[in-house]
Amino acid sequence: MYLAKEVKEEIFAKHGKSKNDTGSAEGQIALFTHRINHLTEHLKNNRKDYNTERSLVKLVGKRRALLDYLTKKDILRYRAIVKELGLRK
Repeated sequence: MYLAKEVKEEIFAKHGKSKNDTGSAEGQIALFTHRINHLTEHLKNNRKDYNTERSLVKLVGKRRALLDYLTKKDILRYRAIVKELGLRK
């Protein structure tokens, strides 16, 4: 399983306020980014898996919405998470 409990706790501990802070925008964005990277690798091997492609597009949209929210709420937090995760925009 690619997303074990320990991996989630590590992501939230690194990007959120604590490992139990699963609701922060930064933690959610980091989790979505991890899942997006995993699905992208899956699609490189399975080009015709359209269900995974659809879920990937939905995840990218959710992450974009959270990034837009963070831009409006606190631009410094937005810039920090984009730099930390290596996102393009």
